[in-house]
Amino acid sequence: MAKFDSKSFNAQAFGAYVERIPNVKKNELAGSGAVGGNENAKKALSAQGGSLYCRIPYSGRINGSTSQNNDGNTDVSSSGTTTYEQGLVVASRMDSWTERSFSRNITAGMDFMDNVAQQIGDYKQEVRQSMLLAILEGVFDMNTAGPSVHAKAAKEFSDRHTFDISAEEGENALVGADTLNKAVQKACGDNKSVFSLVIMHSQVATNLENLQLLKYLTYTDKDGITRDLAMGSWNGRRVLVDDGMPVQTVNVPESSEGKGDGYSYNIYTTYILGRGAIILDNIGDSVPYEMSRDARTNGGEDTLYVRDRYICGVDGISFEKPSDLTGSASNEDLADGGNWNIINDGITAIPHKSIAIARIISRG
Repeated sequence: MAKFDSKSFNAQAFGAYVERIPNVKKNELAGSGAVGGNENAKKALSAQGGSLYCRIPYSGRINGSTSQNNDGNTDVSSSGTTTYEQGLVVASRMDSWTERSFSRNITAGMDFMDNVAQQIGDYKQEVRQSMLLAILEGVFDMNTAGPSVHAKAAKEFSDRHTFDISAEEGENALVGADTLNKAVQKACGDNKSVFSLVIMHSQVATNLENLQLLKYLTYTDKDGITRDLAMGSWNGRRVLVDDGMPVQTVNVPESSEGKGDGYSYNIYTTYILGRGAIILDNIGDSVPYEMSRDARTNGGEDTLYVRDRYICGVDGISFEKPSDLTGSASNEDLADGGNWNIINDGITAIPHKSIAIARIISRG
């Protein structure tokens, strides 16, 4: 059995322990139902250790708005449903950490397994969240130019699922009491109740706090201490506050008449996700945890290696794998709008309102 600074290291037991360590953000994301998995894709990819990409059936819906009048003299016209395909890609990640006398240096007498597993669990959530933001960047950067069904569907999605108030004046450019409701109604109409999670920058959250519109959830740890979380509630939707959200600085030049000084302001993107909107599921690597001992260097070093494989996809949107993607999808691949298309059969695309993803663009 491998040793971890003179301690026995069991990779399977360590992996199971990491999963058991509570991770507030991971649990709340899962609780919102917005970020999850796809069982069909998981079965297709889990059985193939080296598999990078899969396409799975995506069923169309029947049309209930054209029911026919039965007058006793008219034959019934029958229609069928369209079956689409959805592409999903695998993103593999790996990391390692090397320490001299690792366990003694970082635990300072604390529980060895708990300390290391806690740090890796939090780190993995940061990795997962960066992938989530890359996916969202990609789907809102799909190609909207041209007459193709792909471009037309992408343009409709981008226009309807973006609520931009950043060009408004004064407080109208900031999120307010009715901003969220207007954004989800614009995106999905009578299907707006599907939205369950909002991810925003702390500046946006601060504005909502000042309006007493944001209520934070609490967490009681194993010692009975209650703490505020980075998770709140806004109009009944869970809110995750994350300063990794997109921020764009706009510079306004001095007026040509010289009547005013130039200034700058920030534009913040807030994402709103519905139940099952994002597929981001860890299907595991063949060797997820591994330990190496170098007894010579620096008087002895231990290196912990961590590897993960994630299924990445979006409900209603297909990842179209480029030919040069042969090993693993990077965050740059996920953020590339050219790799995403609204699901379609080459003639028609699925309705934009069935895609439970929206964004608010504001000055705070």
